[in-house]
Amino acid sequence: MKRLYSAATGIFGLIGLSLWAVCSIHATASAAEGLLLVQEVSGRLHTPPASQASPSPQVLNAAPSYEQVNSILQQRCIMCHTGPQAVGNLRLDSYAGLMAGGSKGPAVVPRSPEKSELLRRIRGDSQPRMPMNGPPWLTEEETSIIEQWIATGAIDAPIGENQSARPQEEARKEGTSPSGETSASAPLRYTDVAPIFQKRCVRCHMAQGSLGTPPEGIRLDNYTAILAAWERPIVIPGYPEISLLFRTIKGVSLPRMPMDGPPYLNDQDTERISRWIAQGARSADGKAAAVPAGANIRLKGTLTGRWALDGVALAVDSGTRMDKNPAPGNSVEVRAVVQADGSLRAVRIKRL
Repeated sequence: MKRLYSAATGIFGLIGLSLWAVCSIHATASAAEGLLLVQEVSGRLHTPPASQASPSPQVLNAAPSYEQVNSILQQRCIMCHTGPQAVGNLRLDSYAGLMAGGSKGPAVVPRSPEKSELLRRIRGDSQPRMPMNGPPWLTEEETSIIEQWIATGAIDAPIGENQSARPQEEARKEGTSPSGETSASAPLRYTDVAPIFQKRCVRCHMAQGSLGTPPEGIRLDNYTAILAAWERPIVIPGYPEISLLFRTIKGVSLPRMPMDGPPYLNDQDTERISRWIAQGARSADGKAAAVPAGANIRLKGTLTGRWALDGVALAVDSGTRMDKNPAPGNSVEVRAVVQADGSLRAVRIKRL
């Protein structure tokens, strides 16, 4: 019996030792896993998410600049989103205006492209898709530039430069233009008249407008198209009285525009377009356009005196063709060639 008892005790002792070893190993493994878990959680608590972490100087230097973004906005968005009449109170004509957002909230959430309404509208994730006169929409490259700019913090200027130029709104409050000129004397720019064209003209005069092809091929949805020095330019910089665009808006030449009028443009908008042309039909960056010397134009109006069209002198010579004996007081169509000084050499005067 003693031998049997000793054997049994020995067996149970070995079993107990084995269980202790297994438990010890399990406890050690659990403790290690726990330590790793604590380290992982600790790391999560102390490491900010990538969307909130400040980009490194290297990343910022490689990121698109606001200047690149602004160039895109100027070309595709500024016609609606500029000045006091900006659609949705969203101004995209300055960094300050862009970051201020509009009546529906922020347009840009720095480091969060997916939450930025500007990018969502450009992609079509939010409706209506922008720009309003698309398609064509922004290219993949243009969209990527805006996305990367937002993702890296949507800063105004590269590191080492002034972080922000004086906002245009502050300049207006001080009575000056962004270039420093007084508001009374500062020449108007394309951004000052683009919203007028967008509201009253672009619906028809765009690549694929409400009438399909723009009437007579005239597009008013961007600065380059408006100033195109093609066979019959509609704007003669410096001379609104011989610019077809202004004459049809004013009703001096018929048919009066916009076609869906009345109501036509109010006096304030009409005068603004006239001043813009008279001051050189300047681009968004303030550069005056050149007179399209040698271009052919065709204008309708009233012959006043020998020889003038609505008070604008016409250079008439032996080569000028006279159809149906035009006389002062007649409604006429004049075909002329624009001279470098803005004067007109009449090629044909036809009584209507």
